[in-house]
Amino acid sequence: MTIRVLIVDDSSFICKRIREILEEDQEFKVIGVAHDGREAVELATSLQPDVITMDVEMPVMDGITAVKKIMTTRPCPILMFSAMTQVGAQATLDALSAGAIDFLPKQLEDIDANRETARYLLRYRVRMVASQAARMSSRSVTSSLLDERGSLNAEKPLVKPIRDAAVWPKAASNRKIDLLVVAASTGGPVAMQYVLSKIPADCSIPILLVQHMPPNFTKSFAERLNLLCSINVREAQDGDVLQPGTALLGPGAMQMQVKQVGGVRQIALRPKQTGEIYSPSVDITFSSLAEVFTGHVLAVVLTGMGADGKAGAMQLRQRGAQIWAQDEATSTIYGMPKAIAEAGLADRIYSLDEIANQFKKLQ
Repeated sequence: MTIRVLIVDDSSFICKRIREILEEDQEFKVIGVAHDGREAVELATSLQPDVITMDVEMPVMDGITAVKKIMTTRPCPILMFSAMTQVGAQATLDALSAGAIDFLPKQLEDIDANRETARYLLRYRVRMVASQAARMSSRSVTSSLLDERGSLNAEKPLVKPIRDAAVWPKAASNRKIDLLVVAASTGGPVAMQYVLSKIPADCSIPILLVQHMPPNFTKSFAERLNLLCSINVREAQDGDVLQPGTALLGPGAMQMQVKQVGGVRQIALRPKQTGEIYSPSVDITFSSLAEVFTGHVLAVVLTGMGADGKAGAMQLRQRGAQIWAQDEATSTIYGMPKAIAEAGLADRIYSLDEIANQFKKLQ
């Protein structure tokens, strides 16, 4: 089936480059090009594309405003293109909160050093975003359910998950938790923002966060979470000691592990190595926790494409950890949590709202 794409960017060069990359594969057809946000809103309605690629900074109407209007008038899966700067990161996070599903750097070399790999990844990400078109009409995509303050919009209720009793896992025991770790990829920034904002200020549990993101983005994301949450949130640094009520976010382009040094559990960061797909990688963080903790760990896998976290969750489970997975109905991309569920590793399969309600009880 042909994927019909609307490209939105004020640069004719960028528009031409995206068109050429996409149409190298006959699966894609560019049906329109817009050079500002207002034109994008008009074409989204008249052309009804399967997916929109959207620039952030444009004349007449910026990309964030355009995303909000499109999600209100004619919801459509949107992939943002952003500059790899702190300002670009903040704007992209705003666009994700407004309803965009995913984002990529505008420069090919920032996607991957290998140009051909970068072109492949661009097509792959557009394809994955486009696959959510059917879900947009039901507004089950997480980001479209959030208002600007990060709260669930009561007028857009979450879809109640349907569970098959035959595969529903055993109930998790209500035992003490020494560490909470939350992992996500596509759709994760908005999902994390929502559930973490429900954790009470007096929570005494150390928290680790693993979100697939570039370097500048993780710093901006941590700062945003810190403003929205009652607990302290910051980007992790090498040597950080796990502290009660403090959430540490793994930095982009780095791998975050936990090691025990002199009886103290602390963060150990290292650069991404050749062959490692994700940085930070959920598997690498989870695997390090399995070596340091015996049980009393709660690992929560939220929305995201791929299966990062499955291998690490298996190791954690063998050490007695509890594993929760977000359900399909409320996941932006049901990839990472699906891998956990299908492997039989999930103690609980919760909707995003149910996870948030559980987080309210953390002490």
